[in-house]
Amino acid sequence: MTKHVAVLMGGWSSERSVSLNSGRACADALEASGYRVSRVDVDRHIAARLTELKPDVAFNALHGPDGEGGTIQGLLEVLRIPYTHSGVLASAVAMHKQMAKTVMAAAGIPLATGLVAHRRDIARAHPMPPPYVVKPISEGSSYGVIIVREDRSHPPQELTREDWAFGDWLLVEKYVAGRELTCAVMGDKALGVIDIRPQVGGFYDFDAKYAKGGSIHVLPAQIKPNIYQQVQELALTAHQALGCRGVSRADFRYDDRPEGTGELVVLEVNTQPGMTETSLVPELAAHAGYSFGELVSWMVEDASCDR
Repeated sequence: MTKHVAVLMGGWSSERSVSLNSGRACADALEASGYRVSRVDVDRHIAARLTELKPDVAFNALHGPDGEGGTIQGLLEVLRIPYTHSGVLASAVAMHKQMAKTVMAAAGIPLATGLVAHRRDIARAHPMPPPYVVKPISEGSSYGVIIVREDRSHPPQELTREDWAFGDWLLVEKYVAGRELTCAVMGDKALGVIDIRPQVGGFYDFDAKYAKGGSIHVLPAQIKPNIYQQVQELALTAHQALGCRGVSRADFRYDDRPEGTGELVVLEVNTQPGMTETSLVPELAAHAGYSFGELVSWMVEDASCDR
């Protein structure tokens, strides 16, 4: 019998447009692979919609706090619909950057030093000597990220804006110079390592992530073999420490500049990596020998409840 897959996409987070792109790409690939697919633009009535559809599997292509923070996973558990990616607890912990850092630190994973502070306090005085990075505790796609450079005498005043949409409490981390590396985990196996080189400005922001030509992906990353292996081991350790399932992606900074410190740190683990045409996980899977159709089919067959 043909498996019926509901691809959940869209939603109401700041990452809605990215999710729609991910969802469409995954739905197209699943249909091409022979699955019966329902494309579901998620709204507040998603429980009723899923009860009506009665899918065999929910493919979670949502991004942002509501799609990857444990709430949709909890709903799918209540409805007993097998779903892709991580379960309630791992999703919630990984989405909360400070909580995730606590768990990863306990597992011995190297992290950038940081603290949590109120946005108005950060705007009033530098919370640590520049350079540092200010980021929302529970957002993705680099939304709300501010890099405070070494030569910036004043703390970031944009945090005082009335239309600031990324929460009052923010994570402040020491800026680690050097390379941006990423590594995906698929099941219990770490895939390759990509060196991400943004075309403009040196920061892997929203445009660098999603615009065509926004960044250059060097795969495999041209780094020392022992560092390459260490990145893979840390990605798998972080995946397991957080309790992730299915596919995840860990992001790193590595300071291998001639004058650098040699520091390698994990920035975060993404439990719902993007699945667009410019996304990293499909590229890493292809490097490991999985076509896009094979990747999403694997995710559907891996789906379950009680994750």
